[in-house]
Parts: sequence; C-alpha cells; structure tokens
Amino acid sequence: MFDLIPFEQQFFRPFDDDFFGVHANSVLPCRTDIRDEGSQYVLEAELPGFRKDEIKVNVKDNCMTLTAQHKEENEQKNNEGQYVRRERRVTSMGRSFDVSDVQADKISARFENGVLTLTMPKKEAAKPLPTEITIE
Repeated sequence: MFDLIPFEQQFFRPFDDDFFGVHANSVLPCRTDIRDEGSQYVLEAELPGFRKDEIKVNVKDNCMTLTAQHKEENEQKNNEGQYVRRERRVTSMGRSFDVSDVQADKISARFENGVLTLTMPKKEAAKPLPTEITIE
C-alpha cells in the first residue's frame, strides 16, 4: 500500500496545492456505488455541485467513461473597472468502467440531487446449443 503514495508527495507538497493536496485542474474520481439487481446493474455516482449539462457519459469498445467538468469564475472590480480580485476554478471528475456484460444501447441515466444513477441491463447469457447429433 505504501508504494501507491510516494513519501515526497505526502510531506513535501508544492505550494500551489490546496489543503488536501489536489491540484486545481486535476481530475478526481467520483464516489461510485454499483449494485447487482439480478437482471441489471445500478450505478450511483456522487457528483455534488455539478449540473446535468456538465456531465457526459460515453460508451466505446466495452468501456463506459463518466466525466464531469465545472468551471467557476469569481470577479470583483473597483469603481474604475479594474480587478481587485479575480479567481477561476475548474473541477473535473471522471471514472471508467468495463461494461462488456451490459447492453450498452439500453443504459438509462437520471441525475437528481447531485447523484447520477445509471441503470444498465445485463446481456443475456448465451444458451448452450444442443449437443445431441442425429445419426442418418
């Protein structure tokens, strides 16, 4: 486990890092729960602070990618229109999932109260072919 967190990054962070050591423009993973409900999987991803139009879900080659990006600007000017303070922040989150066991064309999505819910029907199991051979 200690191989995953280099010693230098824990104790000698660059000055531009925020309190938690995350760069302002880095991509964070979103918290995700996946339930197996028999005929389908239900994925719930927490995306607090994001709007529906800032979230993208794409499927390509049995890989589903979930990304969200939020841009925020805060400007304050004095009476002459000069900046006293101007801040910009970009927050990005993303995850990728193997969906080889899912009917990708039938995935449905709903976004409510900061939680994206994806309902993913499973592919039907291949039925075994009969093995009896008729003799002529």
